[in-house]
Amino acid sequence: MKILQLFSLLLISFISSNAASRASEPNIATEAKPPNILFLFADDWGRYASIYSEVNGKGGINDVVRTPNFDKVAKQGVLFRHAHVNAPSCTPCRSSLLSGQYFWRTGRGAILQGAVWDESIPSYPLLLRDAGYHIGKTYKVWSPGTPADAPYGGQKHSFQKAGGRFNQFSQNVTQLILSGKAPSDSKEELYGEIRNNFTDFLAARETGKPFCYWFGPTNVHRSWTKGSGKKLWNIDPDSLQGKMPPYLPDVPEVREDLADYFGEIAAWDAGIGVILAELDKTGERENTLIAISGDHGAPGFPHGKCNLYGFGTGVSLTISGPGVVGGRVVDDFVNLPDLAPTFLEAAGLARPEVMTGRSLWPVLKSNKSGLVDETRTWVVTGRERHVENARADYSPYPQRAIHTADNLLIINFRPERWPLGDPYRLEGDDQATVDEITKTTRTTHPDDDAGPTKGWLVSERNSQKWKSHYEWVYGKRPKYELYDLKKDPHETKNVADDPAYASVKADLERRLMGVLSSTGDPRLIDDGKFFETPPMSGPLTDKEKTKAKIK
Repeated sequence: MKILQLFSLLLISFISSNAASRASEPNIATEAKPPNILFLFADDWGRYASIYSEVNGKGGINDVVRTPNFDKVAKQGVLFRHAHVNAPSCTPCRSSLLSGQYFWRTGRGAILQGAVWDESIPSYPLLLRDAGYHIGKTYKVWSPGTPADAPYGGQKHSFQKAGGRFNQFSQNVTQLILSGKAPSDSKEELYGEIRNNFTDFLAARETGKPFCYWFGPTNVHRSWTKGSGKKLWNIDPDSLQGKMPPYLPDVPEVREDLADYFGEIAAWDAGIGVILAELDKTGERENTLIAISGDHGAPGFPHGKCNLYGFGTGVSLTISGPGVVGGRVVDDFVNLPDLAPTFLEAAGLARPEVMTGRSLWPVLKSNKSGLVDETRTWVVTGRERHVENARADYSPYPQRAIHTADNLLIINFRPERWPLGDPYRLEGDDQATVDEITKTTRTTHPDDDAGPTKGWLVSERNSQKWKSHYEWVYGKRPKYELYDLKKDPHETKNVADDPAYASVKADLERRLMGVLSSTGDPRLIDDGKFFETPPMSGPLTDKEKTKAKIK
């Protein structure tokens, strides 16, 4: 509470100067002029922004992150402290976000490899297009091959002729520097591509049309240049020493890897600044709803991407713009599928009944901080598969979880399986080298992205000091995991079998299973046959490709 009060004092001048006008604003959905919708969404960017260090208190890894542009937008709008993706893997996350539904309701969109978009599922971009919006995207939205008119699919709504080198930011900037360019000029060359792609999108708009634009760079996704965090952004890996959460080994190799990741986040934040500067030039900033977030936690780090722990599902989120009462930090739990009905309501459109997400406008229009909507005290997350052959039999690793302020309950439906994929090539004489593990995701434990942290930890799997840590991260897990977040915020001690938590476990399981049942989760039907049976377990057939119009 003291942190929230301090944050409010820092923003009091902003709030005071705008309170009167905001108090008299009508419901955004009833305004005559529909707002523009600008959605900035980074691949693999979790809840890592410098403002979270400011509002949550220092002493953690967010102390080292630098996101001045995100922070500025957050201080003008609403900053969410408990936003989660529905699934910590890109395609199911984006399927749920586009459809405003739990990922398990999106058919083949619920998996990564072999995904197919079901055109019968309403998606907010196409609903906005049909309502008169000019829609478009730059870089990644929904990865697998899709019909040209699917949600931002194909090239019809794509604007990236100016270039895509920003998606490999550290690699390309490093090459430009090696060619003789100054670091600042090298960065600016890549920012210029962002700027021109966005202005191309704006130039293609018919006069008077509102726009909906998705900026989705992938630079924060693996891989990036080793040492680039310090070389390009002056992020010293040693500044992380003593700040690492327990699941991240506090060793030089991991600290450097995390610093490089934070360097890509700094680049992403610079891209936010470029987009907003161009928006300001249009004179339409005041009529533009701005939402900024990411599609799950850090790749290739313990407890991150492809895990249902907070480090894997928790993401940054801020929303600002017309109708939003800004200058607030809220504790309401948000699932990213909530964004689809929020965007639709902003445009004055009805939420399709099939959407399970709930509009955030009651929270956005409030003048309260902390918990605004007393029903928003939990979210549900889940996972089936990431890499299609993570396990030799092509089976998924089904998990569902419920997150509250006090607890996290995870149900691992197939605890006999390896959670992050089979330990390929780690037994007998066929040993994978550290370099192979660092560079190739499919070498071992394929559901965990490749990178220096993974390579180092796997190489230390038999050492006296790190063997138990390796087994904690990559080993098999019990059916139930329960964490007391008040006593154990980093989710290190499973208390599922502790009699003192029996009633908590029973209550959370009842609530979680109630959500899965009421929303038709196929995992509960015929022992999960839908997810367990090909084609969910393998690549598309030629017939399926033809039906999906994929070449």
